[in-house]
Amino acid sequence: MLGLEFLIISATLICLGYAIVLLIKIRKLKVNHEKIEEISSYIHEGTIAFLKREYRIILMFVIGTALLLAGLGFIPALKSAEGVGYKAAICFLVGAFFSGLTGFLGMLAGIKANGLTASAANSSGMSKALKMSFSGGAVVGLCVVGFGLLGLSGLFFLFSYLLNSPVTASQIVAGYGLGASFVALFARVGGGIYTKAADVGADLVGKVETGIPEDDPRNPAVIADNVGDNVGDIAGMGSDLLESYVGSLISAISIGVSGIAAGAPQTLALFPLLVAAFGVLAALISVIIIRAREWHDPQKTLRIATYIAAIIVIISAFISSKLLLESYMPFLSIVCGILVGILIGQIAEFYTSDTSKSVAEVAHQSQTGHATNIISGFSIGMKSTALTIIVLMLGVAFAYLANGMYGIGLAAVGMLSTVGITVSVDAYGPISDNAGGIAQMAKLDHHVREITDKLDSVGNTTAAIGKGFCIGSATLTSLALFVAYASAANLSAIDVLQPATIIGLLLGAMLPYLFTSLTINSVGKAANQMIEEVRRQFNADPGIMEGNSKPDYAKCVDISTSAALKEMIIPGVLAVLSPIVIGFVLGAGALGGLLVGSLASASMLAVFMANAGGAWDNAKKLIESGKYGGKGSEAHKAAVTGDTVGDPFKDTAGPAMDILIKLMSIISLIIAPVLVEFGSLLGKFF
Repeated sequence: MLGLEFLIISATLICLGYAIVLLIKIRKLKVNHEKIEEISSYIHEGTIAFLKREYRIILMFVIGTALLLAGLGFIPALKSAEGVGYKAAICFLVGAFFSGLTGFLGMLAGIKANGLTASAANSSGMSKALKMSFSGGAVVGLCVVGFGLLGLSGLFFLFSYLLNSPVTASQIVAGYGLGASFVALFARVGGGIYTKAADVGADLVGKVETGIPEDDPRNPAVIADNVGDNVGDIAGMGSDLLESYVGSLISAISIGVSGIAAGAPQTLALFPLLVAAFGVLAALISVIIIRAREWHDPQKTLRIATYIAAIIVIISAFISSKLLLESYMPFLSIVCGILVGILIGQIAEFYTSDTSKSVAEVAHQSQTGHATNIISGFSIGMKSTALTIIVLMLGVAFAYLANGMYGIGLAAVGMLSTVGITVSVDAYGPISDNAGGIAQMAKLDHHVREITDKLDSVGNTTAAIGKGFCIGSATLTSLALFVAYASAANLSAIDVLQPATIIGLLLGAMLPYLFTSLTINSVGKAANQMIEEVRRQFNADPGIMEGNSKPDYAKCVDISTSAALKEMIIPGVLAVLSPIVIGFVLGAGALGGLLVGSLASASMLAVFMANAGGAWDNAKKLIESGKYGGKGSEAHKAAVTGDTVGDPFKDTAGPAMDILIKLMSIISLIIAPVLVEFGSLLGKFF
């Protein structure tokens, strides 16, 4: 087994080495365009300032939680609970650190790639711009899988050998997943509030009220909008996907060592890590292939990258399944996950692509006003849940038939085994978006903006695919974590006829709606401040609109920063405390009900919001391309309204849903032994 463990660790180090070299190369490249350099410097300053303030707040919560985990280990009755104590606290800190580091390194690559992509589009055309934006995204993708697998596998191997027990080690490393989830939730929610407050404010005053183009340098909120793409869609997304990746591996390992699946615990735990290692190498190979030649069709290029990685993982999983577990059934579960991930991506593309009938329908409905645009987008988002959930449940059924509950855990691992390339493709989107903004502000030739708009339009689709991919993997992972929780809490069944379970179920179904309300309302409040500031600057200095005065970009950046950091705390605390309170007050059965209710509710909401938001966004871009009256028409104004409604849907509340359900599942898994030891406060009344 030592050879396989060495292979797993080596794969992560090779991947991270390439990612760091790629980051250094990107940051050494010169833009050689004074205006692009100037605008990029504004974006860089705003992004770094936000991340420093955000990470300081997150750090306080991380240190407090780590001390709490360590302190609980000194309680005599909890000494046997391996999910708490100093070892779990160490894992928590490592998970939090790697999650934050992934977001930070990805953001460094993204900031530089923004200007380089605009410059490449200006001097060399589509092919070079595509390669540059993809290279920037690849740094994020490779860091996600590299740091995610390095930390988890390293800690699991370490504690397995020190304690001579893979079962105990699996309980301890759940803290690693908790640390990653903790940072991801705050980073995703904080970044999402920031970016959408700036985006909505810039669009409503700039496009609708004053009629100036998107990313016009006269708009005071335009730099804040570009900063938001970095902190929300790159740094936040990087932390988010690392948490998803780690959560899927923890769920498979926990079930593998629990005794539910037949086989040696160490081998059952090693198999998903080995598949993940081949996935890391697959992502690396795919990135190298895409960067090695010239490509001209963004959609085709990114699809090829995904398929290359998937094929490599399928072949390696086939061989590993037979050699390690002496059966092809685990391989079938892995394939189920990969196929479900691809199909969910295709469904998202079907509903959100700029060439889809759904997007054309939203654009067509915009001709009759704002209300019909909103109604059409809502309808498409809700309709998209049907196919997505059916595909997910078929995947669950086939994975279970192949390997029982362990198969569901493996399906989640399979779906996320190609996450390195999926994140690379996803992060390419905001880089392209920012490149378009820089091109507009730098007043580059119109053909440059056409290139970046094409890249951005594909990026909107890849982002929708990535979000569908995230919630699909979150559903499978949460199901597997739920089974691991039930085993740790000594629950053979969840009895929905028990009042406590029904209470937990209903509370769980309600929580995603409350969480969504809080995050969307936060965007609304922050956007309102942004709108007032932009209006104030336009009124106070008419020279801004005339192009004679420079707007106060820093003030708008500060508004988004302050609002995001303030508003992210309550949703984050709600997600962390809910399972703890329900578990200790109503008991393990009620907590099981909470997990089931939140899983069902959050998965539907997330798919609806991601696809509705994507359809609204690309409908706006379709009209801006000249359809139905083009820019400045009544249809365009209606589409802008739809896009501003969809922005917090797809980029703030929606992406946070998958973190919410996995964070609650991991917390439940950690506190399960404590619940067994102490019971519940009100258990005797139910």
